[in-house]
Amino acid sequence: MPFFDIVLIMLAAFGAGVLNTIAGGGTFLTFPALVFTGIPPVVANATSAVAVFPGYLGGTFGFRKEIGRFPRRTLLLYTAITLAGGAVGSLLLLISSNEAFSLIVPFLLLGATLIFLYGKELSQFAARYAGSGRALPVITLFVSCIYGGYFNGGLGIVLLAVFALWGMTDLHQMNGLKNGLSFILSTISVAIFAVGGLVLWYQAILMMIAALIGGYAGAPIARALPRPVIRAIIALIGFTMSAIFFWQAF
Repeated sequence: MPFFDIVLIMLAAFGAGVLNTIAGGGTFLTFPALVFTGIPPVVANATSAVAVFPGYLGGTFGFRKEIGRFPRRTLLLYTAITLAGGAVGSLLLLISSNEAFSLIVPFLLLGATLIFLYGKELSQFAARYAGSGRALPVITLFVSCIYGGYFNGGLGIVLLAVFALWGMTDLHQMNGLKNGLSFILSTISVAIFAVGGLVLWYQAILMMIAALIGGYAGAPIARALPRPVIRAIIALIGFTMSAIFFWQAF
């Protein structure tokens, strides 16, 4: 592998680890970087998902106090839903062609960005019409994890949007839960992608190291940044990468 490509994917992975801890969207860096080096989209997506996997662990550890405020029973429920949804999405990727994958991705990215930006309005709508039972969290988390298993890009944005839909307002606690569930989802995805033979392990291992460092470095940055700045970062990443993927697909 050329030295330039190695530097490119490792820098992308470090940035992805930071972004995933702060706001999500780290795969917006790793996935294009791998595609740029000549890797087919489906394999690049699977390898990218493996690459950012340790970054979620670093981010989870960095937000361990915020995660600890959730009841243990609630965390176990969210874990089970995440594993189930992630498995379904990952299995769907195994049977997807590069052409179909490239057409679907930009719509998913744009939708995730819009959902996050208008999460407050959606939360109010949900409170008015959806009721306050457990069905809303279960269904929305399951569907989001299917998305995350299929395409890891923007998973953090989608999860933050879902948490806003539930009525959560503490962005640091939302970030902690997002990183924890992303790590759990990535665990099942990595296993399925490995068995399916979609992972390029040389690139993945190099990126894992960089993503882990970036993930842990992102927690103090996230605490220091004001909420409007974090929202602006999410919007910029989401809309920019949506536009790029639309341009590539059409």
